[in-house]
Amino acid sequence: MSAQASKEIKEPLFRITKRGSITAGKAWAIRGLALLGALLTGALLILLLGHNPFEVYASMISGAFGKKIAIQETVKLTIPLLITGIGLAFAFKMKFWNIGGEGQILMGGVAASAVAIYGTSLPHVPKLLLMATAAIVVGGLYGMIPALFKAKWGTNETLFTLMMNYIAIQFIMFLQYQPAWQEERTSFPKIRMLDASAYLPKVFGVHIGWIISLILVFVAYIYIAKTKHGYEISVVGDSPNTARYAGINVSRVLIRTMFLSAALCGLVGFLQVSGSDGTLTENTANGVGFTAITVAWLAKMNPFAMVLVSLFIAVLERGSSSIQTSHGIPSSAASLLTGIILFFMLGCEFFINYRLVHRGKKGEN
Repeated sequence: MSAQASKEIKEPLFRITKRGSITAGKAWAIRGLALLGALLTGALLILLLGHNPFEVYASMISGAFGKKIAIQETVKLTIPLLITGIGLAFAFKMKFWNIGGEGQILMGGVAASAVAIYGTSLPHVPKLLLMATAAIVVGGLYGMIPALFKAKWGTNETLFTLMMNYIAIQFIMFLQYQPAWQEERTSFPKIRMLDASAYLPKVFGVHIGWIISLILVFVAYIYIAKTKHGYEISVVGDSPNTARYAGINVSRVLIRTMFLSAALCGLVGFLQVSGSDGTLTENTANGVGFTAITVAWLAKMNPFAMVLVSLFIAVLERGSSSIQTSHGIPSSAASLLTGIILFFMLGCEFFINYRLVHRGKKGEN
C-alpha cells in the first residue's frame, strides 16, 4: 500500500477548521437553528414526562409575562444577571477569568448590611447611598486580591477567584452567630432583617435597580468602546506583550479593571439585600455569579446584547419555576429543560467560529 493511500485511509471523516469570517445573517441563522434544536430536544423531554410540549412552553411564557406580578419578578431576576454580566465582561475582555462573581456579590451584601445594621439612625437616602458605596468598595477590593497576586506572582486567577467564593460564604455563616447581626426572633442562626429605611424605593413595582442597570449598560459601553481605559483593556486582552511594548502598564490595567469588575458585582450584593431579599444569607448570590458568565459569553461582551440575554435567561428561570406548579414537573426536570436550552445556545457559538469539513474537502468558509 502506498504512503498516499495510507494517508487517505487515516484521514478522519470530518475535521474541524476555524472560520476566517462569517456574515451576520449566517451567524443568526445558526443561532436560530440552535434555538429550534433546543426547543425540539426540550419537547422530547417533556413528552417523556407525559406532558404536552406546547402547553408547557406556553406556561413558561405565561409564568414570565402572564401577569403584572410575573413581569415584575422576571425583571427582578434580570437585574442581577445584567449587572454581574457587565462586571464579568470587563475582566473577560482582558482574558482575566473572574469566576468569583458569587463571592464578590456576597461581600458587597455584607458591606451593605453592615451599614444598615450599625447605622440604623441614618436617614433613608444617605443610608442607601452609604450602603451602595460600601458594597461597591468592598466588592471591588475583594476582587482586587486575586488581581494583585496575578500581577505580582502570576497566580491562576480562575482557581483563586473560585476559592474566594467559599471564603465569602463561610464569612456570612460566621456573621449569623454574631449578636449584633443575629435575628433574635428565631431559634436558628439567621442574619436579621433590615429595617424599612434600608429598602430601595420601587418604580413600577420593581426596586430602582432596573434603572441603575440600564444606566450601567450605556456607561459600560462608553467606557469599553470610547475611552483610553477601554482601549487598554482590549490591548491587554489581545496581547500583554504588545501592551507592554506600547507603553501600557499591564499590572495597573489588570488591578484597575478587576476592581471595576468586582465593584459591579458588589453593587449587585447591595441591590439584592436592599431591593429583593431584605436580608443577607449565604444564598444571596443564588448562583448569579456563575449564570452571569453565560450572559457575558452569549452576548459577546456587548452590554446592549446582555440586556436581551439576561432577560432570556430570567424568562427561562421564571418559566421553569412556573411549570413546576402548573404541570407538576419536578424541579430537577425543569432545571434540566433550562440547561438544555442554554447548552444549545452556548454550543452554537462553536459552529459560528468553527466548521465541520468532510473528508477530501478544503476548509473554505
